[in-house]
Amino acid sequence: MNFHHLREAFKEYLQIEKNASPFTLQFYLDDLDSFFLFLDTEGIHDVKNVDYTIIRVYLTQLYERQLTRRSVSRKLSSLRTFFRYLEREGAVEANPFLAVSLPKAAKPIPEFLYEEELEKLFTVNDLETTLGQRNQALLELLYATGMRVSECVNLTLRDVDFSIGTVLVKGKGNKERYIPFGSYARDALKQYMKKGREELLAKSRQETDVIFLNNRGRPLTARGVRTILNKMVEKASLTIHVHPHKIRHTFATHLLNEGADLRSVQELLGHEHLSSTQIYTHVTKDHLRKIYMKTHPRA
Repeated sequence: MNFHHLREAFKEYLQIEKNASPFTLQFYLDDLDSFFLFLDTEGIHDVKNVDYTIIRVYLTQLYERQLTRRSVSRKLSSLRTFFRYLEREGAVEANPFLAVSLPKAAKPIPEFLYEEELEKLFTVNDLETTLGQRNQALLELLYATGMRVSECVNLTLRDVDFSIGTVLVKGKGNKERYIPFGSYARDALKQYMKKGREELLAKSRQETDVIFLNNRGRPLTARGVRTILNKMVEKASLTIHVHPHKIRHTFATHLLNEGADLRSVQELLGHEHLSSTQIYTHVTKDHLRKIYMKTHPRA
């Protein structure tokens, strides 16, 4: 079977069996077309002749084109799927891409806000206004809980328990966790829910139990949260960029800097694996070193 027929059969497989979106489908086919073009220039016209050596040559060419590691990794993933399909159909005996992998990229050290930067953000909202109350409650809750912005915008009235000071969060994979919050977040939330939220809700004809609403009384979106934070930064005259995940990074970093154990922070963040939380230890090690150099008599 020639390359064109293999491509069409694979396309049908992705559409029918994998139910791939048009966007995903195009990615797969573009990656496949690039690989077929490479094979043609190398004089290879049968997929059975693709082996580890040929794949390494292909990878070298990709790197020579100065593609990012992410782009190369995606192309490998597409071709691994394609050859898995060929193996299932009996077109090849084994999947040569199973033996090929890229080294894991170093995870970037998370950026966080210093306490003085946070303090400036907490003072910019006018708590006499509807949106000021909402924005203050949003900022206080994000910092108090470290929740993801997607988790925050999906919070409903029944998720908050003021009597014990906890919020029920639905995380990735529909996993639920309880996160405590302190007096600042409690007071800001109560003020917003008692007054600001009611005023926003009155602007919409539709009822909703979502806590955070936009200026039309509809549920706030993740994009809306980013816009709100950017406006706070402008008002505070800060030269930093603040996004919701930076607040999450700040939450974790400040907890660890104050002595919280890694397992507790993992549970609060809703990380499935401890390795996801361990990235914050790079930040806290730097913090500890500065304290040591400043305080130890023989440092």
